Amino acid sequence: MAEPEGGVDLREALGDAIRKSRASLCYECGKCTGVCPVARYDRSFSPRSILVRAVRGEDVKLIEDSNVWSCLTCKLCDTRCPARIDYGLLTKHVRSFVFGEGGEGTCTHGGAVQSLMRIQTAKNLKQDRLDWVDGTMKTVSNGETVFFVGCTPYFDVLFSETGAAPLEGTKGAVRLLNAAGVTPALLPNERCCGHDLLWNGDLANFEMLARQNLEQLESAGAKRVIVGCPEGYATMKGEYPRLFGDLGFEIVHLTEFLAETIAERTLRFNSGESKTVTFQDPCRLGRHMGIYDAPRSILEALPDVEFAEMRHARERAICCGVGGWMNCTSFSKMIQAARLREAKAAGADVLVTACPKCEIHLKCAMNDKMLADEIGLEIVDIAALAASRLA
Repeated sequence: MAEPEGGVDLREALGDAIRKSRASLCYECGKCTGVCPVARYDRSFSPRSILVRAVRGEDVKLIEDSNVWSCLTCKLCDTRCPARIDYGLLTKHVRSFVFGEGGEGTCTHGGAVQSLMRIQTAKNLKQDRLDWVDGTMKTVSNGETVFFVGCTPYFDVLFSETGAAPLEGTKGAVRLLNAAGVTPALLPNERCCGHDLLWNGDLANFEMLARQNLEQLESAGAKRVIVGCPEGYATMKGEYPRLFGDLGFEIVHLTEFLAETIAERTLRFNSGESKTVTFQDPCRLGRHMGIYDAPRSILEALPDVEFAEMRHARERAICCGVGGWMNCTSFSKMIQAARLREAKAAGADVLVTACPKCEIHLKCAMNDKMLADEIGLEIVDIAALAASRLA
């Protein structure tokens, strides 16, 4: 495993990101703000204002601007930008710079999730993170195919009051892998992938998490790593190689693997209760990593499941309203309510997603009794749904 370059000057890195993101080519047309889900409800926010301050080198204003942390980093603005600016790349480096200068966003849930991630940087940490594995699942400790579990064992506890059960998607994933003839290796001391710390600007702790995960994967003999969480997938496939170079193993998202096995007729499903479903494209799986067809092919393969597309889907899909466990505000709830109403308008009984955070945030929004009574949608993870139909 190659070593990352140390001693990075954050201001210099931000200048490099300004060049690579093409930020200086901004036409000031305002299309980024026009399409931004946050700006639709929060009139004080504009992606362009952050860009302008970064390009002009207005460091003090940038550090003092709370809107630096309001961006969902969903990359919807990228799809409309005529100058092809990479707002995600720019925002990531702006936050790293601001964090390095002592700035920090407002963390949701009192910063509990960020604290948990930083605790996991401890070198000799011992976790009890696999007690959900039961006798119906075939797993090993080491092997060429590793299933990267992610944070769902912790999320399942932290957010149980929302009604979300993200660990059900993880259990479903293992059962689907078993049904496809794969006995995955599960790492008992796997760490968080570091996604949220990276997007919160905390590069040092992100790097420690990444390093420890890669050491464990190397020790396990991994040749292929299947990742269920879109954020974990985007981080490991996109960010880890930038930091450490060639990782020495393949990284595949669970929906890609399942879609392939379904096409090969390795997986078979039973009939069940008739449902009309729609799909919430996670930002990291879709706009960040370009995976749109795989989850839809899984849903279309399930008997008695009719698929209905929402008005804003694929590259036009609307984010679930919260990014990196920061700034869950009234504006977030407005975004979520609009998205849930759109799913209902598509004629769906069930909103399916492939992201544990989408499930948590949207189920949390449905805890509003008036919204729940109005919409009445079931929200379920795609792996949990597919596993429930296994033949």
